[in-house]
Amino acid sequence: MSKTKSWIRALRLRTLPLSISGIIFGSFIAYFKDFWDTTIFCLALLTTLLFQVISNLANDLGDSQKGTDNLERVGPMRAVQSGEISQKEMKRAVIICSILAFISAGILIYYGTQKLSFNILLLYGFLAILCILAAITYTIGKKAYGYHGFGDVFVFLFFGLVSVLGVYTFYSKNFEIMNILPAITVGFLSTAVLNLNNMRDRINDRNSGKNTLVVKIGANAAKLYHAFLIIAGITSLVIFVLSLKNDFLVISFIPCPILILHLRKVMQTKVEKDFDPELKKVALTTFAISVFFMIGVLISK
Repeated sequence: MSKTKSWIRALRLRTLPLSISGIIFGSFIAYFKDFWDTTIFCLALLTTLLFQVISNLANDLGDSQKGTDNLERVGPMRAVQSGEISQKEMKRAVIICSILAFISAGILIYYGTQKLSFNILLLYGFLAILCILAAITYTIGKKAYGYHGFGDVFVFLFFGLVSVLGVYTFYSKNFEIMNILPAITVGFLSTAVLNLNNMRDRINDRNSGKNTLVVKIGANAAKLYHAFLIIAGITSLVIFVLSLKNDFLVISFIPCPILILHLRKVMQTKVEKDFDPELKKVALTTFAISVFFMIGVLISK
């Protein structure tokens, strides 16, 4: 495999649509309420994609350093694990992407907080730094939080709350409590993707000392937890969309039956490797929900 293909594989492109779902949702809630700025939208997409790339590369590096990526791992072979990319090269890539993300986030924050107080600007700056650190320290470092069962919390916070609520405030310059509902939807469904990943890797993670939430609660409880994430995510979406009282927006529900069928499949699955195809299903369905919401907003205008 060529070096270019190895780097493309290391980027894990299939994770990128999920990462921007919250940005699309938050942005088009703002558009629906007559707030819009194309520059903010583009900068928010770029920054979020860079955050996700950092996370993907750092996870590849961190799990390799800790020996979690080994021949017993069920998921696809990682770039550093295969030897196609060295740890030194991956570390350099993480640093470069972190610098690019910091610059992109800085421009976004400066532009998006023009009419907000200096304290809000500082808050966003703090969140940007926290996003980069969270992306790196999920698996890297002696106190990597992904190895202590806190990955779910961080995914919910950053993919859901920070993404949806944060970008909406850039447009509108205010906070609306009802926007917590779509933030919960994106946050819970994103966490469900991580939960699937951890259910797939449960045995190897346990043997490697990676104590994810799934390792801590066990396979059966992880399935019940997964059901909660899916059902609560759909419920929050339904409540929010109906609260907007616009018939066009109900097309956001179109992808939801896929999640119900997916949940049935998860409950019936007994072999860990069979969880792997479900990751893409939930990730792309979450992305589809945000896109259908966007289409509904555009049609309604």
